[in-house]
Amino acid sequence: MSDATAPLRLQQLRDWAATRHALAPGRVALELAAGDASFRRYFRLTLPDGQTRMLMDAPPDHENSRPFVAIARHWQAAGLPVPGLHAVDLEAGFLELDDLGDTPLQHCLREAAHPVTLGWHERAIELLHALQNRASAEALPRYDEALLGRELDLFPQWCLGAWLEIDAPPGWSALHEALIASALAQPVVTVHRDYDAMNLMVDGDQLTLIDFQDAVAGPISYDLISLLRGRYCRFAPARFAGWTEAFRQTAISDGRLPGSVTEDTFHRQVQAMAAQRALKVLGIFCRLTLRDRREGYLERLPHFLDHLDDSLADLPEHRAFRHWLAEVFRPALTRRLAAPSRGEDS
Repeated sequence: MSDATAPLRLQQLRDWAATRHALAPGRVALELAAGDASFRRYFRLTLPDGQTRMLMDAPPDHENSRPFVAIARHWQAAGLPVPGLHAVDLEAGFLELDDLGDTPLQHCLREAAHPVTLGWHERAIELLHALQNRASAEALPRYDEALLGRELDLFPQWCLGAWLEIDAPPGWSALHEALIASALAQPVVTVHRDYDAMNLMVDGDQLTLIDFQDAVAGPISYDLISLLRGRYCRFAPARFAGWTEAFRQTAISDGRLPGSVTEDTFHRQVQAMAAQRALKVLGIFCRLTLRDRREGYLERLPHFLDHLDDSLADLPEHRAFRHWLAEVFRPALTRRLAAPSRGEDS
């Protein structure tokens, strides 16, 4: 949203809320609560009786809120913790939601090995089991070969070409095909697609799902690695493997995974899925910086490069690509991050 349109949208949102609650526009108390990597903004509405609601401003020229509304209603009916919908105006791009507070899960995390951090991740994995078991994937878009490929292509296009100005290594096509094949070999479930700590709100010891409008029907391991290889923690290999195996056993026991899927097979599928997502994120963060002029993403690139290296360490068939990351990509990334311009104004 441009600086020129923001005041107009805010006034329109204020008028909408005033009409909804039979208030004079001047009595509508709004406070900016959050923004995200899209054009959506969130405002806290305080009503005269002290109740609060969250208002989503999703300009319809840029954001399609229909998937969010449909998924919220479906998941709520399935008994999943999602914000309740109090009012929906898709034409205007305004939604009134439950106010879930100001505590996303990352605010509760400490260092990766701390018992508090481990406990919250255990709760998040339990919620992920519930999501996959209760929410039907039938009406969701497919996380198919084309979508997986487009996501992987973000890495050479935006990270290598547009930002670092280096070429992809000779083995890129083979890696591209192998990661897609591994993803498509997994059972299909409901996939949140950004199941990270920033999209899990905390109330007491309970977690609530948000930002699920991009949900798809896709690989069973995707949300697991979104959580365990996310923005905020880098877990030791033994801890990661322990969670992965516990997830496999639970998924077999409730029928999401065939009993024939061995520990080694699932672990390799998880690592390949994690590599796919890390490559996608490296590309997206560069695109957010270069195309969308968003700040604060480039400094996160080394963290996801570490995630990528952790994944490839257990996939020896891709050792040549891992070697290229160490010898070519990481030094280029380090130099570029140290450059005065940092690439934001390219």
